[in-house]
Amino acid sequence: MTAALIVTEDPSTADDLLRLAAAADAPAEVVGSVGDARAGWYQAPLVLVGADVADGLAAAGPHRRSGVVLVARPGEGADMYRLALGVGAGDVAVLPDDEPWLTDAMAAAAEPADARGVVVCVTGSRGGAGASVLAASLAYRSARDGLRTLLVDGDPLGGGVDLLLGIEGHEGARWPDLAQRQGRISVATLRESLPSLGELSVLSWGKSEPIAVAPEAVRSLLDSAARGFDLTVVDVPRYLGDIGRVALHAAHTCYLVVPSEVRATVAADVLASFLRRETADVRLIIGGQPPGGLRPDAVARHLGLPSIGTLDRDRRVPPALEQGGLPRVARRGPLRDLCDHLLDAQSLAPAAKPASAASASKAA
Repeated sequence: MTAALIVTEDPSTADDLLRLAAAADAPAEVVGSVGDARAGWYQAPLVLVGADVADGLAAAGPHRRSGVVLVARPGEGADMYRLALGVGAGDVAVLPDDEPWLTDAMAAAAEPADARGVVVCVTGSRGGAGASVLAASLAYRSARDGLRTLLVDGDPLGGGVDLLLGIEGHEGARWPDLAQRQGRISVATLRESLPSLGELSVLSWGKSEPIAVAPEAVRSLLDSAARGFDLTVVDVPRYLGDIGRVALHAAHTCYLVVPSEVRATVAADVLASFLRRETADVRLIIGGQPPGGLRPDAVARHLGLPSIGTLDRDRRVPPALEQGGLPRVARRGPLRDLCDHLLDAQSLAPAAKPASAASASKAA
């Protein structure tokens, strides 16, 4: 399907717009005549009208529609807005200054309009509860199942979830590169810019001092993630901050990891009250093998939240984390079973996985 219809008789304008369409991975078609433009007026999500043909197109009286952009050159001044009004353009783009905006607009036009992925948050009631391990493992298992997955590190002081996966040395954008980003982020740009491990893309922090991330940048990122990834997993710190709050607002579900300990349960009670104000669906994942005899069902009853599974201790995890070997641990054992169960609960797991589903039911 054509994502962008380019209407111009100017070869230079056509070449520039086709170049931008190629960068956006957006199929585009160029037409020069007003008759051809009218024939395809409603087919493409985006119509780019060159200023050179705007008067002729306006005289033909095209029906008004959304997604029309007038493309002009510097020096056309106030005449640009008269031309835009004549063709019913909602935006005016001036070459070459607005090339980044046009690239994003074409990339957005090439995306399925109704594609929305699942966003989940993971947080813990205390440090060391296992929330970051679970978030990274869940994202890894999703990607291993062939789902396009994004793991977002919401904790600037957490050391970096990329370290858990052993990809801290991979090239790609980190939070400082996106911290002040304004406006829509194209899915293609996001996928291509981030470090990745197969189908798993990761947004973490660099080695420099953390910087403030604008809430608008977080919203743009998560909107792009929902359009371009099957699953987005956000590792949210206990002190929520702007990243945590925006992520919770966007989330379908928040998983709260609570060890079976008295102090961790009391802390979870306080944290849960904050989470309920920020997101609609909070579910417990309770640490198994309680050191003091506090049973997981007692933790769930005290907190008054539904429990969706248990996070059992695995002696392989601590040494694996020191070596960036979490993917190796997540391929089998209780951590894998829990992650597969969570994917099933979000209707994201592959259809044929009888062994994993059986294991998950035992872990929950």
